[in-house]
Amino acid sequence: MSVLKCPADLTLISDEMSIGDVVRDIVRMGPHEEPLHVLDLDDVVRKHYGWRQQMPRVAPFYAVKCNDDPRILQTLITLGVGFDCASKGELERMLDYGVKPERIIFAQPAKSIPSLLYARSKQVSVMTFDGAAELEKIHQYYPEARLVLRMRHDSLKVRCSLGKKFGCDPVTEAPALLRHAATLRMNVVGISFHVGSDCDEHEVYYDAVRVARGLFDYAQSVGYELTLLDIGGGFPGDNNKPIDRYAQAVNRAIDRFFPADTNIRIIAEPGRYYVSSAVTLVSFVDSKRVVTDHLEDGTERTRMFYYLNDGIFGTFYCTAHEAQEAIPIVQRKAGAKEYPSSVWGPTCDVMDLILPDILLPELDIGDSVVFENVGAYSTVLACRFNGFPLPKVTAYLREGTWKILEESTATSPANVTEDSTDGMLLVTQDATYAPLVAEATYLV
Repeated sequence: MSVLKCPADLTLISDEMSIGDVVRDIVRMGPHEEPLHVLDLDDVVRKHYGWRQQMPRVAPFYAVKCNDDPRILQTLITLGVGFDCASKGELERMLDYGVKPERIIFAQPAKSIPSLLYARSKQVSVMTFDGAAELEKIHQYYPEARLVLRMRHDSLKVRCSLGKKFGCDPVTEAPALLRHAATLRMNVVGISFHVGSDCDEHEVYYDAVRVARGLFDYAQSVGYELTLLDIGGGFPGDNNKPIDRYAQAVNRAIDRFFPADTNIRIIAEPGRYYVSSAVTLVSFVDSKRVVTDHLEDGTERTRMFYYLNDGIFGTFYCTAHEAQEAIPIVQRKAGAKEYPSSVWGPTCDVMDLILPDILLPELDIGDSVVFENVGAYSTVLACRFNGFPLPKVTAYLREGTWKILEESTATSPANVTEDSTDGMLLVTQDATYAPLVAEATYLV
Protein backbone atom coordinates (compact mmCIF):
# COMPACT_ATOMS: atom_id res chain seq x y z
CA MET A 1 0.00 0.00 0.00
CA SER A 2 2.37 2.71 -1.24
CA VAL A 3 -0.23 5.48 -1.35
CA LEU A 4 -3.17 5.50 1.02
CA LYS A 5 -6.42 6.39 -0.73
CA CYS A 6 -9.76 6.64 0.99
CA PRO A 7 -11.79 3.65 -0.25
CA ALA A 8 -15.37 4.12 -1.32
CA ASP A 9 -16.56 1.81 1.45
CA LEU A 10 -15.07 3.95 4.24
CA THR A 11 -16.90 6.98 5.61
CA LEU A 12 -14.87 9.78 7.16
CA ILE A 13 -16.55 11.58 10.04
CA SER A 14 -15.59 14.74 11.88
CA ASP A 15 -13.38 14.46 14.93
CA GLU A 16 -16.24 15.79 17.07
CA MET A 17 -18.65 13.04 16.01
CA SER A 18 -18.88 9.87 18.12
CA ILE A 19 -19.66 6.38 16.89
CA GLY A 20 -22.73 6.61 19.14
CA ASP A 21 -23.95 9.48 16.95
CA VAL A 22 -23.53 7.23 13.90
CA VAL A 23 -25.53 4.43 15.54
CA ARG A 24 -28.31 6.79 16.51
CA ASP A 25 -28.53 8.08 12.93
CA ILE A 26 -28.79 4.51 11.62
CA VAL A 27 -31.55 3.73 14.11
CA ARG A 28 -33.48 6.83 13.08
CA MET A 29 -33.30 5.81 9.41
CA GLY A 30 -34.44 2.23 10.15
CA PRO A 31 -35.74 -0.33 10.08
CA HIS A 32 -33.38 -1.93 7.55
CA GLU A 33 -33.71 -5.27 5.79
CA GLU A 34 -30.21 -6.45 6.68
CA PRO A 35 -28.51 -6.28 10.09
CA LEU A 36 -25.84 -3.57 10.18
CA HIS A 37 -22.35 -3.77 11.66
CA VAL A 38 -20.96 -0.33 12.49
CA LEU A 39 -17.17 -0.61 12.30
CA ASP A 40 -15.25 2.03 14.24
CA LEU A 41 -11.71 2.00 12.86
CA ASP A 42 -10.65 4.62 15.39
CA ASP A 43 -11.26 1.97 18.03
CA VAL A 44 -8.84 -0.36 16.23
CA VAL A 45 -6.19 2.38 16.15
CA ARG A 46 -6.73 3.14 19.85
CA LYS A 47 -6.37 -0.52 20.70
CA HIS A 48 -3.05 -0.66 18.87
CA TYR A 49 -1.81 2.40 20.71
CA GLY A 50 -2.94 0.87 24.01
CA TRP A 51 -1.13 -2.40 23.28
CA ARG A 52 2.15 -0.73 22.37
CA GLN A 53 1.95 1.50 25.43
CA GLN A 54 1.20 -1.28 27.90
CA MET A 55 3.38 -4.07 26.44
CA PRO A 56 6.15 -2.28 24.53
CA ARG A 57 8.32 -5.40 24.31
CA VAL A 58 5.58 -7.57 22.77
CA ALA A 59 5.02 -7.15 19.03
CA PRO A 60 1.39 -7.84 18.03
CA PHE A 61 0.69 -10.26 15.17
CA TYR A 62 -3.03 -9.91 14.52
CA ALA A 63 -5.01 -13.17 14.22
CA VAL A 64 -6.60 -12.75 10.79
CA LYS A 65 -9.22 -15.42 11.53
CA CYS A 66 -10.89 -13.20 14.13
CA ASN A 67 -12.20 -10.58 11.70
CA ASP A 68 -10.85 -10.36 8.17
CA ASP A 69 -12.66 -7.22 7.06
CA PRO A 70 -10.31 -5.61 4.50
CA ARG A 71 -10.56 -2.20 6.14
CA ILE A 72 -9.40 -3.63 9.46
CA LEU A 73 -6.54 -5.49 7.80
CA GLN A 74 -5.41 -2.47 5.81
CA THR A 75 -5.52 -0.26 8.90
CA LEU A 76 -3.36 -2.74 10.79
CA ILE A 77 -0.94 -2.99 7.88
CA THR A 78 -0.56 0.77 7.95
CA LEU A 79 0.10 0.63 11.69
CA GLY A 80 2.94 -1.84 11.18
CA VAL A 81 1.26 -4.83 12.82
CA GLY A 82 2.33 -8.38 11.96
CA PHE A 83 -0.14 -11.13 11.10
CA ASP A 84 -0.97 -14.59 12.40
CA CYS A 85 -2.21 -16.65 9.45
CA ALA A 86 -3.61 -20.16 9.78
CA SER A 87 -4.41 -21.19 6.19
CA LYS A 88 -3.24 -20.82 2.62
CA GLY A 89 -6.17 -18.46 2.00
CA GLU A 90 -5.09 -16.14 4.81
CA LEU A 91 -1.48 -16.23 3.61
CA GLU A 92 -2.55 -15.37 0.07
CA ARG A 93 -4.69 -12.51 1.26
CA MET A 94 -2.03 -10.84 3.38
CA LEU A 95 0.70 -11.32 0.80
CA ASP A 96 -1.60 -9.87 -1.88
CA TYR A 97 -1.96 -6.79 0.34
CA GLY A 98 1.81 -6.39 0.17
CA VAL A 99 2.66 -7.70 3.64
CA LYS A 100 6.22 -8.98 3.71
CA PRO A 101 6.75 -12.65 4.59
CA GLU A 102 8.74 -11.74 7.69
CA ARG A 103 5.67 -10.00 9.08
CA ILE A 104 3.71 -13.27 9.04
CA ILE A 105 3.72 -16.31 11.31
CA PHE A 106 2.04 -19.42 9.91
CA ALA A 107 0.47 -20.31 13.26
CA GLN A 108 -1.20 -23.57 12.30
CA PRO A 109 0.19 -26.75 13.89
CA ALA A 110 -1.69 -28.99 11.40
CA LYS A 111 -0.89 -27.59 7.97
CA SER A 112 -1.92 -29.12 4.67
CA ILE A 113 0.85 -30.06 2.24
CA PRO A 114 -0.38 -27.57 -0.42
CA SER A 115 -0.39 -24.74 2.13
CA LEU A 116 3.11 -25.73 3.25
CA LEU A 117 4.38 -25.70 -0.33
CA TYR A 118 2.70 -22.34 -0.91
CA ALA A 119 4.35 -20.88 2.19
CA ARG A 120 7.70 -22.13 0.92
CA SER A 121 7.15 -20.59 -2.51
CA LYS A 122 6.43 -17.23 -0.86
CA GLN A 123 9.21 -17.54 1.75
CA VAL A 124 6.84 -17.46 4.72
CA SER A 125 9.27 -19.40 6.84
CA VAL A 126 8.19 -19.05 10.48
CA MET A 127 5.59 -21.64 11.47
CA THR A 128 4.39 -23.70 14.41
CA PHE A 129 4.37 -27.44 15.08
CA ASP A 130 3.33 -29.58 18.04
CA GLY A 131 3.92 -33.19 17.02
CA ALA A 132 6.34 -35.57 15.35
CA ALA A 133 4.20 -36.14 12.24
CA GLU A 134 3.95 -32.40 11.57
CA LEU A 135 7.68 -32.01 12.13
CA GLU A 136 8.50 -34.79 9.68
CA LYS A 137 6.08 -33.35 7.11
CA ILE A 138 7.76 -29.97 7.31
CA HIS A 139 11.15 -31.67 7.08
CA GLN A 140 10.03 -33.29 3.83
CA TYR A 141 8.31 -30.32 2.18
CA TYR A 142 9.92 -27.23 3.71
CA PRO A 143 13.22 -28.29 5.33
CA GLU A 144 14.54 -24.74 5.63
CA ALA A 145 11.48 -23.54 7.60
CA ARG A 146 12.03 -21.81 10.92
CA LEU A 147 9.99 -23.68 13.48
CA VAL A 148 8.21 -22.64 16.65
CA LEU A 149 7.25 -25.43 19.02
CA ARG A 150 3.75 -24.91 20.40
CA MET A 151 3.35 -26.14 23.95
CA ARG A 152 0.07 -26.57 25.78
CA HIS A 153 -0.73 -24.29 28.70
CA ASP A 154 -4.46 -23.94 29.28
CA SER A 155 -6.25 -21.36 31.34
CA LEU A 156 -9.17 -22.72 33.36
CA LYS A 157 -11.16 -19.54 32.68
CA VAL A 158 -11.53 -19.26 28.92
CA ARG A 159 -14.39 -19.19 26.47
CA CYS A 160 -12.71 -21.78 24.26
CA SER A 161 -9.90 -24.09 25.37
CA LEU A 162 -7.61 -24.47 22.37
CA GLY A 163 -5.35 -26.92 24.18
CA LYS A 164 -7.90 -29.64 23.49
CA LYS A 165 -6.77 -29.50 19.88
CA PHE A 166 -3.28 -27.99 19.72
CA GLY A 167 -0.14 -27.86 21.83
CA CYS A 168 2.24 -30.50 23.12
CA ASP A 169 2.76 -31.24 26.79
CA PRO A 170 5.80 -29.18 27.89
CA VAL A 171 7.07 -31.93 30.20
CA THR A 172 6.24 -35.27 28.56
CA GLU A 173 6.32 -34.34 24.87
CA ALA A 174 8.21 -31.13 24.14
CA PRO A 175 11.74 -32.33 25.09
CA ALA A 176 11.41 -35.39 22.85
CA LEU A 177 10.18 -33.21 19.96
CA LEU A 178 13.16 -30.89 20.36
CA ARG A 179 15.52 -33.86 20.30
CA HIS A 180 13.77 -35.24 17.23
CA ALA A 181 14.04 -31.86 15.50
CA ALA A 182 17.75 -31.77 16.30
CA THR A 183 18.19 -35.25 14.81
CA LEU A 184 16.48 -34.04 11.63
CA ARG A 185 18.63 -30.87 11.77
CA MET A 186 15.53 -28.70 11.57
CA ASN A 187 15.80 -25.04 12.48
CA VAL A 188 13.74 -24.58 15.65
CA VAL A 189 13.75 -20.88 16.55
CA GLY A 190 11.22 -20.49 19.34
CA ILE A 191 8.45 -21.59 21.68
CA SER A 192 4.79 -20.60 21.55
CA PHE A 193 1.66 -21.16 23.61
CA HIS A 194 -1.99 -20.12 23.60
CA VAL A 195 -3.85 -20.05 26.91
CA GLY A 196 -7.27 -20.15 25.21
CA SER A 197 -9.72 -17.74 23.63
CA ASP A 198 -11.10 -14.82 25.66
CA CYS A 199 -9.14 -15.61 28.81
CA ASP A 200 -10.43 -14.33 32.16
CA GLU A 201 -7.30 -14.89 34.26
CA HIS A 202 -4.09 -12.94 33.86
CA GLU A 203 -1.61 -14.91 35.98
CA VAL A 204 -1.79 -17.83 33.55
CA TYR A 205 0.42 -15.81 31.20
CA TYR A 206 3.08 -15.49 33.89
CA ASP A 207 3.02 -19.24 34.50
CA ALA A 208 3.16 -20.02 30.78
CA VAL A 209 6.16 -17.76 30.22
CA ARG A 210 7.92 -19.45 33.14
CA VAL A 211 7.32 -22.88 31.62
CA ALA A 212 8.50 -21.63 28.22
CA ARG A 213 11.73 -20.45 29.83
CA GLY A 214 12.39 -24.02 30.90
CA LEU A 215 11.99 -25.20 27.31
CA PHE A 216 14.38 -22.50 26.10
CA ASP A 217 16.94 -23.86 28.53
CA TYR A 218 16.31 -27.46 27.52
CA ALA A 219 16.57 -26.54 23.84
CA GLN A 220 20.02 -25.11 24.50
CA SER A 221 21.09 -28.43 26.00
CA VAL A 222 20.31 -30.19 22.69
CA GLY A 223 21.98 -27.60 20.49
CA TYR A 224 19.52 -24.76 19.91
CA GLU A 225 19.76 -21.06 20.70
CA LEU A 226 16.13 -20.03 20.50
CA THR A 227 15.34 -16.43 19.58
CA LEU A 228 11.53 -16.14 19.61
CA LEU A 229 8.81 -16.38 22.27
CA ASP A 230 5.19 -16.27 21.06
CA ILE A 231 2.71 -15.72 23.92
CA GLY A 232 -0.34 -16.33 21.71
CA GLY A 233 -3.72 -14.70 22.15
CA GLY A 234 -6.64 -14.85 24.57
CA PHE A 235 -6.58 -11.15 25.46
CA PRO A 236 -10.08 -9.69 25.94
CA GLY A 237 -11.36 -6.93 23.67
CA ASP A 238 -14.78 -5.82 24.94
CA ASN A 239 -15.09 -2.15 25.82
CA ASN A 240 -15.53 -2.99 29.50
CA LYS A 241 -12.55 -5.37 29.70
CA PRO A 242 -9.22 -3.50 29.82
CA ILE A 243 -6.01 -5.50 29.47
CA ASP A 244 -4.09 -3.72 32.25
CA ARG A 245 -3.83 -6.76 34.52
CA TYR A 246 -2.85 -9.01 31.61
CA ALA A 247 -0.15 -6.57 30.52
CA GLN A 248 1.21 -6.36 34.04
CA ALA A 249 1.44 -10.15 34.31
CA VAL A 250 3.11 -10.45 30.90
CA ASN A 251 5.59 -7.66 31.62
CA ARG A 252 6.55 -9.16 34.98
CA ALA A 253 7.07 -12.54 33.37
CA ILE A 254 9.15 -11.46 30.40
CA ASP A 255 11.25 -9.09 32.50
CA ARG A 256 12.06 -11.94 34.89
CA PHE A 257 12.47 -14.87 32.53
CA PHE A 258 13.46 -13.09 29.29
CA PRO A 259 15.19 -9.82 30.25
CA ALA A 260 15.66 -7.29 27.46
CA ASP A 261 19.41 -7.91 27.32
CA THR A 262 18.80 -11.53 26.23
CA ASN A 263 17.61 -10.20 22.83
CA ILE A 264 14.70 -12.65 22.65
CA ARG A 265 12.04 -11.37 20.28
CA ILE A 266 8.59 -11.57 21.88
CA ILE A 267 5.37 -11.56 19.91
CA ALA A 268 1.69 -12.25 20.57
CA GLU A 269 -1.33 -13.20 18.46
CA PRO A 270 -4.16 -10.92 19.63
CA GLY A 271 -7.42 -11.18 17.72
CA ARG A 272 -10.51 -10.16 19.67
CA TYR A 273 -8.44 -7.58 21.59
CA TYR A 274 -8.14 -5.50 18.43
CA VAL A 275 -11.65 -5.83 17.04
CA SER A 276 -14.29 -6.89 19.56
CA SER A 277 -15.25 -3.40 20.72
CA ALA A 278 -14.75 -1.93 17.24
CA VAL A 279 -18.08 -3.27 15.93
CA THR A 280 -21.62 -2.48 17.06
CA LEU A 281 -24.63 -4.37 15.68
CA VAL A 282 -27.81 -2.52 14.82
CA SER A 283 -30.62 -5.05 14.38
CA PHE A 284 -34.38 -4.63 14.15
CA VAL A 285 -37.48 -6.48 15.31
CA ASP A 286 -39.00 -8.16 12.24
CA SER A 287 -41.87 -9.75 14.14
CA LYS A 288 -43.18 -10.51 17.63
CA ARG A 289 -45.53 -12.93 19.32
CA VAL A 290 -47.28 -12.88 22.68
CA VAL A 291 -46.98 -16.26 24.40
CA THR A 292 -48.61 -17.54 27.58
CA ASP A 293 -46.30 -19.48 29.93
CA HIS A 294 -48.09 -22.03 32.14
CA LEU A 295 -46.15 -22.16 35.40
CA GLU A 296 -45.80 -25.10 37.78
CA ASP A 297 -47.93 -23.40 40.44
CA GLY A 298 -50.87 -23.27 38.05
CA THR A 299 -50.57 -19.58 37.24
CA GLU A 300 -49.95 -18.05 33.86
CA ARG A 301 -47.39 -15.48 32.72
CA THR A 302 -47.13 -13.43 29.56
CA ARG A 303 -43.91 -13.87 27.58
CA MET A 304 -42.80 -11.97 24.51
CA PHE A 305 -41.12 -13.59 21.52
CA TYR A 306 -39.11 -11.16 19.39
CA TYR A 307 -37.72 -12.16 16.00
CA LEU A 308 -34.73 -10.07 14.92
CA ASN A 309 -33.18 -9.75 11.48
CA ASP A 310 -29.95 -11.27 12.83
CA GLY A 311 -29.26 -14.48 14.71
CA ILE A 312 -26.85 -17.34 15.35
CA PHE A 313 -26.20 -17.82 11.63
CA GLY A 314 -25.10 -14.20 11.48
CA THR A 315 -23.58 -12.25 14.35
CA PHE A 316 -24.35 -14.62 17.21
CA TYR A 317 -22.60 -17.90 16.39
CA CYS A 318 -20.41 -17.60 19.49
CA THR A 319 -23.41 -16.79 21.66
CA ALA A 320 -24.97 -20.12 20.70
CA HIS A 321 -21.85 -22.28 20.65
CA GLU A 322 -19.48 -20.67 23.17
CA ALA A 323 -21.90 -18.94 25.57
CA GLN A 324 -20.61 -15.52 24.62
CA GLU A 325 -22.70 -12.88 26.37
CA ALA A 326 -25.14 -10.84 24.28
CA ILE A 327 -26.42 -7.68 25.96
CA PRO A 328 -29.26 -5.94 24.09
CA ILE A 329 -29.59 -2.17 24.17
CA VAL A 330 -33.18 -1.07 23.52
CA GLN A 331 -35.06 2.19 23.73
CA ARG A 332 -37.37 2.25 26.72
CA LYS A 333 -40.63 3.92 25.70
CA ALA A 334 -42.70 5.87 28.18
CA GLY A 335 -45.11 3.59 30.03
CA ALA A 336 -43.77 0.39 28.44
CA LYS A 337 -44.23 -2.68 30.64
CA GLU A 338 -41.43 -5.21 31.12
CA TYR A 339 -41.99 -8.82 30.16
CA PRO A 340 -39.93 -12.01 30.28
CA SER A 341 -38.77 -12.27 26.69
CA SER A 342 -37.11 -14.63 24.24
CA VAL A 343 -35.09 -13.10 21.43
CA TRP A 344 -34.88 -15.22 18.28
CA GLY A 345 -33.01 -14.96 15.00
CA PRO A 346 -34.85 -14.81 11.66
CA THR A 347 -34.33 -18.36 10.33
CA CYS A 348 -36.59 -21.39 10.55
CA ASP A 349 -34.09 -23.26 12.74
CA VAL A 350 -35.37 -23.68 16.29
CA MET A 351 -31.75 -23.41 17.47
CA ASP A 352 -31.64 -19.84 16.18
CA LEU A 353 -32.15 -18.43 19.67
CA ILE A 354 -30.06 -15.48 20.86
CA LEU A 355 -31.50 -14.84 24.33
CA PRO A 356 -33.80 -17.54 25.75
CA ASP A 357 -34.98 -15.63 28.80
CA ILE A 358 -34.41 -11.94 29.45
CA LEU A 359 -36.53 -9.18 30.98
CA LEU A 360 -37.17 -6.42 28.40
CA PRO A 361 -39.55 -3.49 28.04
CA GLU A 362 -42.14 -4.27 25.40
CA LEU A 363 -40.85 -3.71 21.87
CA ASP A 364 -42.76 -3.06 18.66
CA ILE A 365 -42.11 -4.33 15.16
CA GLY A 366 -39.46 -2.13 13.57
CA ASP A 367 -37.79 -1.20 16.86
CA SER A 368 -34.01 -1.34 17.00
CA VAL A 369 -32.01 -3.71 19.19
CA VAL A 370 -28.34 -2.75 19.47
CA PHE A 371 -25.48 -4.97 20.61
CA GLU A 372 -21.96 -3.74 21.34
CA ASN A 373 -18.71 -5.75 21.25
CA VAL A 374 -19.56 -7.95 18.27
CA GLY A 375 -16.37 -7.49 16.22
CA ALA A 376 -14.73 -10.82 17.07
CA TYR A 377 -15.69 -14.11 15.41
CA SER A 378 -19.00 -12.85 14.07
CA THR A 379 -18.99 -12.05 10.35
CA VAL A 380 -16.23 -14.60 9.71
CA LEU A 381 -18.55 -17.34 10.98
CA ALA A 382 -21.77 -16.06 9.40
CA CYS A 383 -23.57 -17.82 6.56
CA ARG A 384 -26.64 -17.25 4.39
CA PHE A 385 -28.75 -20.04 5.82
CA ASN A 386 -32.40 -19.74 4.77
CA GLY A 387 -31.39 -17.04 2.30
CA PHE A 388 -31.07 -14.30 4.89
CA PRO A 389 -28.42 -11.64 4.17
CA LEU A 390 -25.13 -11.43 5.99
CA PRO A 391 -24.65 -8.44 8.25
CA LYS A 392 -23.71 -5.39 6.20
CA VAL A 393 -20.53 -3.75 7.50
CA THR A 394 -20.24 0.03 7.31
CA ALA A 395 -16.88 1.47 8.35
CA TYR A 396 -16.16 4.87 9.86
CA LEU A 397 -12.96 6.74 10.65
CA ARG A 398 -12.38 10.22 12.03
CA GLU A 399 -10.80 12.72 9.70
CA GLY A 400 -7.92 13.42 12.07
CA THR A 401 -6.99 9.75 12.30
CA TRP A 402 -7.24 9.40 8.52
CA LYS A 403 -4.83 12.28 8.06
CA ILE A 404 -2.26 10.58 10.29
CA LEU A 405 -2.60 7.28 8.42
CA GLU A 406 -2.48 9.05 5.06
CA GLU A 407 0.74 10.87 5.92
CA SER A 408 2.30 7.62 7.08
CA THR A 409 1.99 5.97 3.67
CA ALA A 410 3.28 8.69 1.38
CA THR A 411 5.72 6.29 -0.25
CA SER A 412 5.50 2.89 1.48
CA PRO A 413 3.88 0.89 4.28
CA ALA A 414 4.75 2.55 7.55
CA ASN A 415 5.48 1.67 11.08
CA VAL A 416 3.71 3.48 13.85
CA THR A 417 5.30 4.42 17.11
CA GLU A 418 3.85 5.97 20.20
CA ASP A 419 5.18 8.92 22.10
CA SER A 420 4.49 8.17 25.75
CA THR A 421 5.07 11.77 26.78
CA ASP A 422 2.01 13.28 25.16
CA GLY A 423 -0.09 10.30 24.08
CA MET A 424 -0.04 11.26 20.39
CA LEU A 425 0.05 8.62 17.73
CA LEU A 426 3.22 9.29 15.76
CA VAL A 427 3.72 7.86 12.28
CA THR A 428 7.21 7.38 10.91
CA GLN A 429 8.35 7.06 7.34
CA ASP A 430 10.64 4.13 8.15
CA ALA A 431 9.51 1.37 5.81
CA THR A 432 11.62 -1.32 7.43
CA TYR A 433 10.13 -3.89 9.76
CA ALA A 434 12.09 -6.02 12.15
CA PRO A 435 12.27 -9.64 10.98
CA LEU A 436 10.10 -12.00 12.98
CA VAL A 437 13.16 -13.91 14.13
CA ALA A 438 16.85 -13.52 13.60
CA GLU A 439 18.53 -16.54 12.09
CA ALA A 440 18.80 -19.01 14.94
CA THR A 441 22.22 -20.36 15.77
CA TYR A 442 22.30 -24.14 15.57
CA LEU A 443 25.07 -25.45 17.82
CA VAL A 444 25.09 -29.16 17.01
